[in-house]
Amino acid sequence: MTRTALALEPADASASEAGDLTERVRTLVTAELTPLVNAIDKGELYPADILRKLGGIGAWAAHLPADGVADLRPAIAAMAAIGECCGATSFMAWCQNTLAWYVGNTDNAALKARLLDRVASGAMLGGTGLSNPMKSFFGIETLKLKGRKVEGGYVVRGTLPWVSNLGADHMFGTIFELEDQPGQTVMFIADCASEGIAIQPCPPFLAMDGTGTFSVHFRDAFVPDPLILAAPAAPFVKKIRAGFILLQAGMALGLIRDCVAIMKSLRPSLGHINAYLGQQPEDIEASLARDEAEAMALAATPYDASADYWERVIAIRLRLGEASVAAAHAAMLHCGARGYLKSHRAQRRLREAYFVAIVTPATKQLKKMLSDHKR
Repeated sequence: MTRTALALEPADASASEAGDLTERVRTLVTAELTPLVNAIDKGELYPADILRKLGGIGAWAAHLPADGVADLRPAIAAMAAIGECCGATSFMAWCQNTLAWYVGNTDNAALKARLLDRVASGAMLGGTGLSNPMKSFFGIETLKLKGRKVEGGYVVRGTLPWVSNLGADHMFGTIFELEDQPGQTVMFIADCASEGIAIQPCPPFLAMDGTGTFSVHFRDAFVPDPLILAAPAAPFVKKIRAGFILLQAGMALGLIRDCVAIMKSLRPSLGHINAYLGQQPEDIEASLARDEAEAMALAATPYDASADYWERVIAIRLRLGEASVAAAHAAMLHCGARGYLKSHRAQRRLREAYFVAIVTPATKQLKKMLSDHKR
């Protein structure tokens, strides 16, 4: 693996602290995650212990707001360090960080007091649950969850087909539409252990099977008011949406770095013939440096409400998804037949790269979002 410096300005007072976090994460990943990567990729292991240990060294707390200010750069850098080793675990890191992002931004003091420290420390693991809602907000799907107000909370029904980083004792954030007020939405924390909520394993995926991904069924599940993130949901989603998307940069940055490392490792044996390939590792590194600088610049101000900022967020997420696939494709070509072996990480990286490009917001949704934004 290569070691890329954290893209923070030298004068930034948080740079040293963020760098320390990245190195702590890298040390833990090298010692404990690396031996588990193949089992996670095959779906034989959900790395709950690793996720809790990462929380214990601060990986899920680095981006939390304080006094109305938040900086996502340390969290992205830490996720990238995870992603250099394992794309699946980097994705679960995004799920956990996003759950913390929801709880850290709610105005529900009771919810924040109950869950923020537990989620940020890794004592409580969980996911995001916004795949369907994020599609619905941009006219791609309809909301799959419906709810009605009752005394002390809401009753929710419906099914979410894919929610990741889950288990029987996990939580996640999601959104339902009020049955008697079409278009009015509520964002809440769902507790997988609650009566009326059932999780079921999904069919096997091409990759990422060790990510604790389930379909979630709400069968008139009661959601108490202390678990409501925001009602109405729309203003809250607008506040947290840039963070939701920018935190995904960590998945892409780590994966691309490792693809570069794979290509460079082949030079002693295959450099004479790989020189004829159009994409060389230095080309990918140059593009990565530009994209990382843009992502990190945006990550420093996740509450920027300007139209220009939002357009840049969408655009960099699109570039990073496309760059992940391009880098993994190049790594496979540099490897040749050896990369086609199931035992070689290049083919795993290619499968993981496609996930970066299709996880919500997927490439096609991002293109639609950019088109809609420019109208």
